[in-house]
Amino acid sequence: MSEHQAWKINGFVFILLLLGMVAGAVYAFINIQIILGILLAVLVCVLSAGILIVQPNQSKVLTFFGRYIGCVKESGIWFVVPFALHKKVSLRVRNFNSKTLKVNDVEGNPVEIAAVVVFKVVDSARAVFDVEDYEKFVEIQSETALRHVATRYPYDTFEEGGYSLRGNADEVAGELARELQERLQVAGVEVLEARLTHLAYATEIASAMLQRQQATAILAARQKIVEGAVGMAQMAIAKLEEEGVVELDEERKVAMINNLMVAIVSDRAAQPVINAGSLY
Repeated sequence: MSEHQAWKINGFVFILLLLGMVAGAVYAFINIQIILGILLAVLVCVLSAGILIVQPNQSKVLTFFGRYIGCVKESGIWFVVPFALHKKVSLRVRNFNSKTLKVNDVEGNPVEIAAVVVFKVVDSARAVFDVEDYEKFVEIQSETALRHVATRYPYDTFEEGGYSLRGNADEVAGELARELQERLQVAGVEVLEARLTHLAYATEIASAMLQRQQATAILAARQKIVEGAVGMAQMAIAKLEEEGVVELDEERKVAMINNLMVAIVSDRAAQPVINAGSLY
């Protein structure tokens, strides 16, 4: 089933024609031409059933005795085939907020996820005839696609590189929109945007995963501190030797590096010990 334009003529022109026929029927009755008057009156009643009003951003799908005869999408008043049944389909942009779903990510961790889908109908015939209820179809397929995408990625990556639900929200949203478009094509629906609105670990593992994230952050911070401490120790020794302030043998270099590393890397303030000199 594909959408095509139904036959129609301007409604205002047709109303003028109906008014002329009504005047003719009245004239026939006045001149005692009863049969002609009755025929004109019946014809006016039959043709009046073909008047159709279409609101902006709306489509009317027409069927005539069970046969699809086309759609009218232009707003205004029109005359179409009389006694044709018409079903209203909104062409406005709409939002669908999915429920918060509990799914397992690619590593098997239960996560809670939800999304908002922005869509509109672009093919009225498909929306009416190819699916039972296109709004319900959008709802079910959106949740199905969201579950499928969520199971393909981990919630978070604790190593460099790789995609994750939390770290690559734009990429995940783009893949969700593409998959939704493939699923909703049959219903004549265009997906304009899909975005995650809620993402969190499930309650039963949230505490453990928070500790894991904290440990990973501490480890990464320690790594940066150690790299900086090594550079500072090397710079201090090179500066002292360059300016000839003091000559250090290998043993004293090791002691100095040890003291600098302890002072910089320690998570608590260092307690300096002042050497006032030797007794001998």
